[in-house]
Amino acid sequence: MTKTNLNIVPFVSVDHMMKLVLSIGVETFLKELADYVEEDFRRWERFDKTPRVASHSIDGVIELMPTSDGTLYGFKYVNGHPKNMREGLQTVTAFGVLADVGSGYPMLLTEMTILTALRTAATSAVAAKYLVPKNARTMAIIGNGAQSEFQALAFKALLGVDRLRLYDIDRVATEKCMRNLDGAGFEIVACGSVEEAVEGASIITTVTADKANATILTDNMVGSGIHINAVGGDCPGKTELHADILHRSEIFVEYPPQTRIEGEIQQLPADYPVKELWEVIAGRTQGRTDASQITLFDSVGFATEDFSALRYVRDKLKDKPFYEQLDLLADPDEPRDLYGMLLRCEKRLKAEEEA
Repeated sequence: MTKTNLNIVPFVSVDHMMKLVLSIGVETFLKELADYVEEDFRRWERFDKTPRVASHSIDGVIELMPTSDGTLYGFKYVNGHPKNMREGLQTVTAFGVLADVGSGYPMLLTEMTILTALRTAATSAVAAKYLVPKNARTMAIIGNGAQSEFQALAFKALLGVDRLRLYDIDRVATEKCMRNLDGAGFEIVACGSVEEAVEGASIITTVTADKANATILTDNMVGSGIHINAVGGDCPGKTELHADILHRSEIFVEYPPQTRIEGEIQQLPADYPVKELWEVIAGRTQGRTDASQITLFDSVGFATEDFSALRYVRDKLKDKPFYEQLDLLADPDEPRDLYGMLLRCEKRLKAEEEA
């Protein structure tokens, strides 16, 4: 890449992200993105890892999620504000940057509100490949908000799930989810309670938004052989499962230092044993070991997953027109003469005024 090209940064807007996803196809996008997520989990030991940097308030949280594999650096800015829904705003918004470690120059700036929903669903499905019971086709989704359709489509694309049992305390959310997935190849049942939703389901996905120590699932609702995909936890003080379920489950997490703060396991002692997903994917430990086991993916989202998503989008843009070129980086004639660049701009402006 030439020096001039290095100074122009591709920017993917929300509109361009939607066009990129649709040009590829949602399910194909999810499958391809899942491959990137899985690949980076296999390379886990190469990454810088730190719990996300969070700024909490009474209204929500703003976080930065950075990581690097030594060649590329990526970070995501993301918020979580459950109250936003009442004001007609998104609960979660995000943008991300991918940069070259060698020069420090950014290589990509992109929206990540839509992309985060896709990478979260892709990660859930990657974990499920190793944890769900054989031939599982029925999934209950508890919480039918912005993430629900992505979860359903990812599990269909990667595992063949084609039966959904939906429940939300807001019936309008369930109706929205059913409407959006109409024609997508699912048999869908709208349920009147959590208990009804989990009946006959081999996979239970909990993906609620309230920032509270909630008990969405109680122990009596979870029978043997179930896989629980706990997606809603993402900050201290927010849970979805009764602690008794955790004691009966084999628990799998992304990055324990972060999950112990933000996930379901914040309810357990700090030394409670869990398994790391990367070790399962890399073949260093087992996932599901028998048909009667209860497996739990305590998902809070981790920076490597965003890194994977940024890599994937960067690669897809090589033959897609869905970005703008941002003049984001200063490019003086001589690297030390930044002020001279300002003076030359002033001279040009004066010439334009006099013309």
